[in-house]
Amino acid sequence: MDDHIRFPIGHFVPQLELSDEDRRGIIDQIPEITKTLREVTQHLQDEQLRTPYRTGGWMITQIVHHLADNDMNAYIRFKRALTEEEPLASSYREDLWASLPDYHELLMDDSIQLLEILHKRFLTLLNSLQPDQFKRKLRTEVLGTISLDIALQRFAWHGQHHIAQIKAFTASQRW
Repeated sequence: MDDHIRFPIGHFVPQLELSDEDRRGIIDQIPEITKTLREVTQHLQDEQLRTPYRTGGWMITQIVHHLADNDMNAYIRFKRALTEEEPLASSYREDLWASLPDYHELLMDDSIQLLEILHKRFLTLLNSLQPDQFKRKLRTEVLGTISLDIALQRFAWHGQHHIAQIKAFTASQRW
């Protein structure tokens, strides 16, 4: 599989130590996720939205619905890490979730609206935290034990990653 198509911005690489300014820069990226998502999808027709971005990949609509599911899970993991001692963050079968009816029947805009509201809540939470709270940890099956600083970085990277997939796909098509 062509890695630059699947990972157009590269694989996630965390910055292990964040300054308050670094963290602020990452938090400030969150509102841009839905804004950019709207911009890159608003002119696409149904046929384009239902075309896989790569061979064997998801359709654009599935990517957007996945972002909503992922960000809901990430938000809950984050809150658990703030209220529990190193909770185990459960994973989910993204591939199977993407095959469920809601990914195919709901309007993509429903998930973008969900993301806008969820990100508003997440920003309220993030902006109220003290720097030491970002050192709290959670355990994941994929990344092992990580701090909330790393979870925050991954959250922002994940949105940018999928937006880059959509941008690369739409730029490569001759509709």
